[in-house]
Amino acid sequence: MADQYFINYIALLIFVITGLVFVPFVVTLNRLVAPRNPHPEKLVPYECGMDPIGDRWSNVHVRYYVYALLFLIFDVETVFIFPWAVYFKALGLFGFIEMMTFIAILILGLIYAWKKGVLKWV
Repeated sequence: MADQYFINYIALLIFVITGLVFVPFVVTLNRLVAPRNPHPEKLVPYECGMDPIGDRWSNVHVRYYVYALLFLIFDVETVFIFPWAVYFKALGLFGFIEMMTFIAILILGLIYAWKKGVLKWV
């Protein structure tokens, strides 16, 4: 019985050993093979084809962070809805009520964000 229990972990052990061997091998191979041609122009921060002018630090409006958080919230919602939809019949009425409560809370949050003007991109 104990032998059968540990047989299930052989694949995991193989992956761990492969990772512990493969990662250092690839990093070492990169250091040996990769060309090194340092040039001052390569060390300059680059964005959108424009030369960087001014200070490296710039202020970003909090609106962009809130917008990203709202996106993540609704993205996570889809991650929860998919397994629920797969087992919809098995969960029955209780599962349906739970998901509708979850979606209602998220919709209330979306309405709140909309009323506060968070979703305006101007």
